[in-house]
Amino acid sequence: MTADSTPTADSTSPADEFLDPTDLLHGSGLATLERLAESPSTMDRAREIAADPAARLPAAVIADCQTLGRGRRGARWWQPPGSLAVSLVVGPAAGPRHGPRPTWSLVCGIALAESIRELEPTVAATVRWPNDIEVAGRKLAGILVETSTTGRAVFGVGVNTTGRTSDAPEGLRGRLVTIPDLTGQPLSRRRLLATFIPRLLDLLAATDADPALLGRRYRPLCGLHGLHVQVFAGDRHHTGICRGIADDGGLILDGAEGPVIIHAGSLTRPGDEWRGGET
Repeated sequence: MTADSTPTADSTSPADEFLDPTDLLHGSGLATLERLAESPSTMDRAREIAADPAARLPAAVIADCQTLGRGRRGARWWQPPGSLAVSLVVGPAAGPRHGPRPTWSLVCGIALAESIRELEPTVAATVRWPNDIEVAGRKLAGILVETSTTGRAVFGVGVNTTGRTSDAPEGLRGRLVTIPDLTGQPLSRRRLLATFIPRLLDLLAATDADPALLGRRYRPLCGLHGLHVQVFAGDRHHTGICRGIADDGGLILDGAEGPVIIHAGSLTRPGDEWRGGET
């Protein structure tokens, strides 16, 4: 099933070149692709697909304009109109045989950072554990991974492929960056998806067969290595120097009492998440 509608982004955005969806279906590994002119969140439609036992997977839902994107822990996700907003639905038939794993957000981050670096060699994209892509400490892309009631994984990915930091709400301007900020021009969503989707599907299968591959691919992209960080987990927090990640995806911190491996948490202090409210 493929749905297509007229893009709403301006003529300078790569939404206009994002053309015939069947072009992306060929060679990407996707079985289903839907394109929406506008959506509150691509995750909403993706969850409907994930709940449908007859859905052809892997499936992708793309929106030219996403108005209520979200991240982890109730955070909102803002991005310029025409930027890449996509949700992917992956099932066992299209990927690893054991179903979704906690490390899949890290696998997605690796695939996305590697794809951005391949297409834009001057953009030094790094992965910020557990689910962001940054350049020099500023957020370029966000990743959200959920598991559906059917056991399928839903990946939400937003990349600032268009726009400028000056377009963002004032409270976010010091936190994010866009591809045009870095290169002077937008990055084609079609090119990014055509590179990213096959890489993600291949890496999901490869890390299922060889779990140690996760650490090997992640370490060169770790944007926190050597930095002093705090990880917030419920009512506790851990502080130390980041020494990268373990093969199982845990963040390695060198703290006052020695090394510790953190498997779940957030690097954002509770209450500091952006929740909208600014235009």
